[in-house]
Amino acid sequence: MQDSQEYLDKKSYFENVITLYGRNVVIEVLQDETIDIHKIHMADSNKTDGAVATIMSLAKKRDLEVIYHSKHALSRISKNAKQDQGVAIDIIAKTYKNANEIAKLDSFRLIALDGIQNPQNLGMVIRSCAAGNVDGIILPKKNSAKISPLVIKASTGTLFKLPIYFCNTIDEALKKLSDIKVYMLSSHAKKSIYETVPHARTIFVLGNESDGVSSEVQALCNDTLSIPMNRGVESLNVAVTASLLAFMK
Repeated sequence: MQDSQEYLDKKSYFENVITLYGRNVVIEVLQDETIDIHKIHMADSNKTDGAVATIMSLAKKRDLEVIYHSKHALSRISKNAKQDQGVAIDIIAKTYKNANEIAKLDSFRLIALDGIQNPQNLGMVIRSCAAGNVDGIILPKKNSAKISPLVIKASTGTLFKLPIYFCNTIDEALKKLSDIKVYMLSSHAKKSIYETVPHARTIFVLGNESDGVSSEVQALCNDTLSIPMNRGVESLNVAVTASLLAFMK
């Protein structure tokens, strides 16, 4: 039986909804009117003063729905009872996309993150890519840091300014694409990032902070590149590497 269009539209909508938590995070989100908000969740045991009063005032100003829960029920929504501070918020990330959509693009320069674990690294990579000459990030759902308040803080709000293409794994996403150039970054490569020949559809792959790019993804790369360094420096933080790639012409 084929799913109805209404069901598919609703499924697509909720795939782009992410839940954030913590009083300061929620206040920052509410103060940014460029962010679309689905609803706010509050613990019914919260005292209605201080940050909670500010949240309620901002919610009223933006005419947003506020739903009250027991602490236990709220913890199931935030998935972090120790840090949610009795508050969570659902936001609609319009820049979230399925990696299958990449095939429809005529040209692009993307950065694929293969196993990045540190939330702050992920946030800083997003920030650099949003500021630079990158058309989006490919982010796997497996073996990767998840979008969280830490990531949003490190991205300084740029998370919602850049397309993020989600996939199960990077190798799965790459196998579905044709007519592309895939470059893996490695400190051991002999060819420099400045020696690449421009291609209309290019993906740069950055690997795990400790282990680098996985063998499955390495097998799908066209070439391996490095960043030339001086004074015996062997490698750079993944976020710094992403910054250099983002601002290449």
